[in-house]
Amino acid sequence: MSGASIYASRRAGSLYIAPFAIGFLLFTAFPFVASFILSLTDARLQDQLGDAHFIGWHNYAGMWADATFRKSLGVTFFYVFVTVPLKLAFALLIAVVLNFKLRGIGLFRTAFYLPSILGGSVAIAVVWRFVFASDGLVNQFLHGAGFGGINWLGEPSTAMFSIILLRLWQFGSAMVVFLAGLKAIPEDLYEAADLDGASRLRQFWMITLPLLTPVLFFNFIMQIVQAFQEFNGPYIITGGGPMKSTYLLPLMIYEEAFKYFNLGYSSALSWVLFVIIALFTALAFWSQRFWVFYAQERDNKGGH
Repeated sequence: MSGASIYASRRAGSLYIAPFAIGFLLFTAFPFVASFILSLTDARLQDQLGDAHFIGWHNYAGMWADATFRKSLGVTFFYVFVTVPLKLAFALLIAVVLNFKLRGIGLFRTAFYLPSILGGSVAIAVVWRFVFASDGLVNQFLHGAGFGGINWLGEPSTAMFSIILLRLWQFGSAMVVFLAGLKAIPEDLYEAADLDGASRLRQFWMITLPLLTPVLFFNFIMQIVQAFQEFNGPYIITGGGPMKSTYLLPLMIYEEAFKYFNLGYSSALSWVLFVIIALFTALAFWSQRFWVFYAQERDNKGGH
């Protein structure tokens, strides 16, 4: 191939990737760097950026003395540590059930996936708020069953429960990934286990779960990242209340920027959230060597 042809091919390739590169630089890289610069200033949203003053690490140092930040951080960790394991366990359970070869199972798989398509939308969060209201559908059912109503959104413990339940309701995406992983497990392993007299439960623990750990690892990373960034549910259903019991960190970031106009402080909070997510992701990748089982590694060890 001549030099002119190589140059033409490279030029054509550059033109193809130009839309992505421009979009990445304008809408991802630039805001990413700009937010860090703003976090080192006292910028306010209603002022011009030229009026901002460089204050160094003051925003980061000051947030640890902020009782609201400490409360929000604790609520966020509680929310993540409860929702992620429950959602993964529930999604895996449903995936195992839907993996059985039954007539009409495709219809059930579609039905179970629908909540994930709708669950993260603003409309569903509004519906959820009315369902758990004092005169909502849940309390009407409790009254009809002879029980007293519960102030779901007015008490700290029950308000967090309603937010967590909305998150669990969106299990479909994790379920589909688990289902794909279950389909990839060789059937001959189960046949050999049946010949050895292994029960279904033992087959799950000794065959299904170990071979499913790469899929479990992927789902774990995705759910951790999504849970730390949860916003719609707390903002629309409870507004962060009562008593800041559902005041997750993304909600605090939003209010600091667009309610109190503290753009610099809000940017610092965003970077703290980014660092937290990065640390948990790095920890998960480090830990995978101890619990994630890859079939290729098994084959390589078997070959030796």
